Amino acid sequence: KLCQILGQANNLPSLIPPFILTGAGGPEAALYVLRLALFNPDVSWDRKNNKLGPNDQHKFYSVNEDCSKLRKEGPDF
Repeated sequence: KLCQILGQANNLPSLIPPFILTGAGGPEAALYVLRLALFNPDVSWDRKNNKLGPNDQHKFYSVNEDCSKLRKEGPDF
């Protein structure tokens, strides 16, 4: 497959920049996701000593949430 890609690049030199940009974009995206996973304060890899308090939201979406216990956002009129 690599020989096919190089053959196309030899026949059509205008394909070289997209190949280079695509080849550089994949590792760059992987490094960005790795940086987010390792250095983002919202991500905790330690199950025993995680720093989430009892009132911190730790799920993106909770199906069985009891809405009566939620704090009000606005004033009572």
